[in-house]
Amino acid sequence: MSRHRRQASIELLELMGVVQENGCRSESPESPSLPPLRPSLSYDYVLVGKVKDDKKKMKLQEAFIHKLKEKNLNIKRIEDDSLVFYGIQAPKEVFEKYRYLLRVSDACNWSEQQETVPLSTRIRIVHYILNHVVLDTKENLWALLNKGVFEAKFCLHERESQKDLTEKWARWTAIHKGQPIDNIRNYFGEKVALYFLWLGWYTLLLVPAAIVGIIVFLYGLAFFNTSPLIKEVCESETVMCPLCDKRCKVWQLSDTCLYAKVSLLFDNEGTVMFAMFMAVWATVFLEFWMRHRASYTCEWKVFDWCEEEEELILDIVSDPDCRPKEHKHSYLRSTAVLIMVTLMLLLIIGLAQGLVLFRVFTTVKLAEGKWDFLSDNANTVAMMLGAVIHFLTITVMTKVNKIVSQKLCAFEETQSFAAHERSFTIKMFTFQFFTLFSSLFYVAFFLGRINGHPGGYVRLSGKWRLEECHPSGCLTDLFIQMAIIMVLKQTFSNVVEFGGPWFNRWLRKHRTETLERTCSQRCHQNTNPGARMCDDCKLDDWLRNYRLNDVDSFSLFNEFLEMVIQFSFTTIFVAAFPLAPLLALINNVFEIRLDAIKMVSLERRLVPKKTNHIDGLSSWKDSTNRSGKRKVGIVACGRKCYKLSACWQS
Repeated sequence: MSRHRRQASIELLELMGVVQENGCRSESPESPSLPPLRPSLSYDYVLVGKVKDDKKKMKLQEAFIHKLKEKNLNIKRIEDDSLVFYGIQAPKEVFEKYRYLLRVSDACNWSEQQETVPLSTRIRIVHYILNHVVLDTKENLWALLNKGVFEAKFCLHERESQKDLTEKWARWTAIHKGQPIDNIRNYFGEKVALYFLWLGWYTLLLVPAAIVGIIVFLYGLAFFNTSPLIKEVCESETVMCPLCDKRCKVWQLSDTCLYAKVSLLFDNEGTVMFAMFMAVWATVFLEFWMRHRASYTCEWKVFDWCEEEEELILDIVSDPDCRPKEHKHSYLRSTAVLIMVTLMLLLIIGLAQGLVLFRVFTTVKLAEGKWDFLSDNANTVAMMLGAVIHFLTITVMTKVNKIVSQKLCAFEETQSFAAHERSFTIKMFTFQFFTLFSSLFYVAFFLGRINGHPGGYVRLSGKWRLEECHPSGCLTDLFIQMAIIMVLKQTFSNVVEFGGPWFNRWLRKHRTETLERTCSQRCHQNTNPGARMCDDCKLDDWLRNYRLNDVDSFSLFNEFLEMVIQFSFTTIFVAAFPLAPLLALINNVFEIRLDAIKMVSLERRLVPKKTNHIDGLSSWKDSTNRSGKRKVGIVACGRKCYKLSACWQS
């Protein structure tokens, strides 16, 4: 067989060390990069409940398991002192139906051409079936989890694949190596693989940006002593007006000599050229990323993949008698959502104005205080305190924004999970943009321009003067805000992101130590992948997965959101902080391994998702523009459900 021609974009990434060599090959039968196949005696999913619970919960638990058996799913029950585990295994017929419906579909008919369905696909199918089983009481699995009927649900980690990923990728000593993107894709699915591919490419492109930023900083450091602007400030005899109305004295402009020198480190002639460079850099990064994404999605045969069409196929697999989804659109609901989004944005803008009031009040109190140092640097100290408060506001509002976005999406009643994900993405990014940048936009474009002049100051409630820029300019105030927020956010996020899951795993392991059993049949000595495991070994394996931290469908979105926020800081206001790309580069080098260790060792396995994008917007653009019209509409989806179902039944 002739060798498949490699994409130049993939070879470029391998050459630059973003991915490991031989990380992506064509899926020929001889290719070693095929996804691992399912061992004949493994389980696709596990549900966990309590043994000694109230009768009502036990009846709901038994009713749900009975519904699963009606769908011909094989259930293995292992009971212990306080927990009961249900191992779920789907029969071969379920996956044969899925593969057949893929072949007769319009968008997904060339993605699954293997003779055996890989384990990642099996997990995704069983996950969908479980989430769409509804009891006679109209309760689904999510409702049962919220009621405490089940303690947890998860798919199992594979020990051999975990060990392989740990050796190649998910450890700190591999920080200098490229990423095994193909192995990541086989284990976690295309969506996770594309996220790490994007993060690796972004980190690589930060290297030239960081170098240029350092050069701009060193330029300011080398020439700030000879700058005519610095000499003008340091040798000035100009008398400045008091900073406050009470107890403040006039002061000399030359008193700010040191502050002006520091300002020149970030606000010099090179800053303009650096801003122009970053504009070109951002364009190059995005254009090359689209090329890399297209290359890998073509290699993985998912370039034309449609998530909404796969949902239709999974509907038929889960329920052969599925009915077409009726298109629903309510102008009342749309108007209500628009009003709620507007009110939320007004609340976020109001919080930004609250930060302005905090800085104004703090400046007055510090200027009128007894400590000379705080009194002389009241504006700077108030700006730094405001940046810390802004960081705390971002941390709290991120959680609030997520809850509000989920509630609004639930109120919209979208027709599919893909549509729900797109709607959530748009709302979440909009809320986060206003949360992060409302205060920064005020500092960059309004601070110092609306505060009035001596004898005619603009006052709040006729009492407090609006804050003013430092005589060296407002760009320094913007730098202080960005530096504090970036350093705090990256440090705090990494500590919580890694320390939280590690502590939770340790705590859960400590609580479930009494459930461990000793294998009496020496299953671990049997190297045959299809060998039958005893119940003790199964329980030990399921407990190991149960102790890990829980994940959900938006776990990866949280990682991507964190990086997009960093990308925004690195590009939008980079002229005020040339060292931002350097901080982002240092953070991302560790972020890649931190996320890898967390996903492989500290968290339960993410449900592998097949996709050709990493955000909720690309799928919408692809489905509407790929052939000049919408590829999958709600009404068309309903008709296709009938067509595919009829094809299968015939």
